[in-house]
Amino acid sequence: MTQESPSFMALEVAEIPAVTRRFLDLSAVAVADAAAALRAADPALIVTVARGSSDHAATYLKYAVELLAGIPVASVGPSVASIYRRPLRLHRAGCVGISQSGQSPDIVEMLGAARAGGAVTLAITNHADSPMAGAAAHCLALQAGQEASVAATKTFVLSVVAGLALLAEWQNDAALRAAVGAMPKAFAEALTLDWSPLAARLAHAQSMFVLGRGPAFAIANEAALKFKETCGLHAESYSAAEVLHGPSAIVQGGFPVLALGVEDAALPRLVETAARLAGQGADVFVTGAEVAGATRLPAITGLHPLCAPLVLAVSFYSFVEGLARRRGFDPDIPPYLRKVTETV
Repeated sequence: MTQESPSFMALEVAEIPAVTRRFLDLSAVAVADAAAALRAADPALIVTVARGSSDHAATYLKYAVELLAGIPVASVGPSVASIYRRPLRLHRAGCVGISQSGQSPDIVEMLGAARAGGAVTLAITNHADSPMAGAAAHCLALQAGQEASVAATKTFVLSVVAGLALLAEWQNDAALRAAVGAMPKAFAEALTLDWSPLAARLAHAQSMFVLGRGPAFAIANEAALKFKETCGLHAESYSAAEVLHGPSAIVQGGFPVLALGVEDAALPRLVETAARLAGQGADVFVTGAEVAGATRLPAITGLHPLCAPLVLAVSFYSFVEGLARRRGFDPDIPPYLRKVTETV
C-alpha cells in the first residue's frame, strides 16, 4: 500500500452502502424462509456461536432480539462441542452461527451439535458453500464479495444487517423492516462524517476506553478490537454502567474515552457516565448528545434505535482506517494476524 493508493480496508468500508443494498435485494427469500422456520418453532431461547468481530455481531443481535422479541439470547462456547464433547439440549431453541469465512472447525462443530440437539440452526456467512453453511438448516449469505483486508468491516456490518432483517421478518415488525431497508442511505451518510478531533487525540495514545449501552455496547466491543488490530492501540470496551464498577478508577487526567451514544432509552445513563469521567479529567469524546466537558462527534440522527448503533459503526470504520495510517500501521495487514482464523 502506498500513500497515494487507498487501503483495501478503505475500499471495503466505502462499499458498505452498495453491498447492503445487494444483500437486501438478493437475500429476501432466504430471510423469509428462515423467519418462517423460527415462527414455526416458536423458540424460548436463542443461542449464538461466533468469535472475534462475528461475536460482536452476535452481541448486537442479542440485544436486538431481547428488546424486540423478548426472547433471551445467550452465547455458547464452541469448545463445548469441539473439545469437551458435551451435547446441549436445545429443543425449542434457535441457534445462530456467525462467521465471515464459515470455516472455523469449532464453530462448524458447535452448529452441527446444536442441530442434532434439536435447535433451528442458521448460518450467517459470506461463503454460502462453507462448512458452517452446510452444517445449518438455513443460511443467510452476505453477498459481500471478497474482503481482502484482515480487519472485517463490510462483513461485520452485513452480519448485523442480516440478523436485523431476519428479526424484522420473524416478528413481522413493519418499523424495523422499513428501517433496515433504509440502511444503505444511512450508511452512505455516515461515511461523510468527520471524526478528526478524535483522530488528533489518539494519534499518539497508548490506551483508552470505549463505552456503550445496549446494541451500542456491541459496537464498543468491535471498536476496541479494531483499535487494537489496526492501530496498535490498547483499547478496552465496557458497558457505560459496568465501567463504574472498578475500571473507572484508572481514568484520570487526559485518559481518552469514546462514549458511543445513540437516541435510545439508555442515552441519559450513558451521558451521566460520560460526564462523570470528564469530571475526573478524562478526554471524553461522545456521540448522540452534548456532555459537559466532552467533545461531541457527529452522528446520523433520527434512526430506528435498533439500527442507529450499526450506522455509527460505519462512521467509526472510516475514521479508524485513517487513524491506523496516521499511527504508521498498514490497516490491511495487522501484525501476527490472518484473514481466516481456524480454531478448535
